[in-house]
Amino acid sequence: MIQDKTILQVADNSGAKTIRCFKVLGGSKRRYASIGDIIVASVQGAEPRKAVKKKDIVKALVVRTRDVLRRNNGTSVRFGENAVVILDTNLTDPKASRIFGPIPRELKEKGYTKIISMAENIV
Repeated sequence: MIQDKTILQVADNSGAKTIRCFKVLGGSKRRYASIGDIIVASVQGAEPRKAVKKKDIVKALVVRTRDVLRRNNGTSVRFGENAVVILDTNLTDPKASRIFGPIPRELKEKGYTKIISMAENIV
């Protein structure tokens, strides 16, 4: 569960390393985000000479959470960190060219096929 002021790792090569969530999109009363949800965040740490700089405001897709993800077949998946992928302006394509770490297959059902195709490991 991701909420306001949560620090997240960035799982792509856009230049950002960590971001801080300050808004969960999807309604005015929405408090928590889980895998497949979009958040608005501020970049807290970034690599020099890259596309994303510190203090930039970005929209990001949550791809990993430490909270349990329960599937319809009875299995559950839990990741070791909270991680996001920074999105482009149209909110379906990533800003980066590579995505690191495992990505859950639930993102394909939500329409993020480009992120699934760039992932190195699908869980």
